[in-house]
Amino acid sequence: MKIAILTSKNQWFIPFAKKLNKKIKDSKLFYSHDEIKDYDIVFILSYHKIIDKKTLLKNKENVVIHASNLPAFKGFAPMFYQILKNYKNIVFSCLKADINVDSGDIYFQKTLRLKGDELYDELRTKQGEFIIKLCLHFLKLYPNFKLKKQNGVESFCKKRSPKDSELNIKKSINSQFNLLRICSNEEFPAFFYKNGKKYILKIYRQD
Repeated sequence: MKIAILTSKNQWFIPFAKKLNKKIKDSKLFYSHDEIKDYDIVFILSYHKIIDKKTLLKNKENVVIHASNLPAFKGFAPMFYQILKNYKNIVFSCLKADINVDSGDIYFQKTLRLKGDELYDELRTKQGEFIIKLCLHFLKLYPNFKLKKQNGVESFCKKRSPKDSELNIKKSINSQFNLLRICSNEEFPAFFYKNGKKYILKIYRQD
């Protein structure tokens, strides 16, 4: 089988995409969908561009893995939005890519169970490793799938930006702990304003 792995440049998933590439014999890693055609399976993982129908039809199976129980939490950073709502069990949906974002039929779903104290780097590691596990599970099942339609209440997550890491100094640390967990100490650290000045707050766990 010809297998492609597609992800975006300059973002968190690249080390995991390279690891998956090594685990799947004869697979090839891409950073643009324009370069892919005539593949049996294309894993589209943490890829930030919309792929048109003509391009999707060039390959047999176009597979997306999305960190939510679709159709809830479509869009950007779904796992982080669920953590903000204090979710500890994150359902990952393995679905068929569609021209509409996160709207394809579902191959299968699996649940990642969190302890509730993981910080950003550990969350990304667990997320990346779980995605690798699901891709390998897909290959083990292929081609014996019974696709199911998405069913339930649809919701969307907007793209997060560094400004979303702002803390409210009038609220307790405990009430904002989940926000602290999803802040990257290097890329988008937590911060707050006091007396017109901005303060950066980084969080580490002492084991």
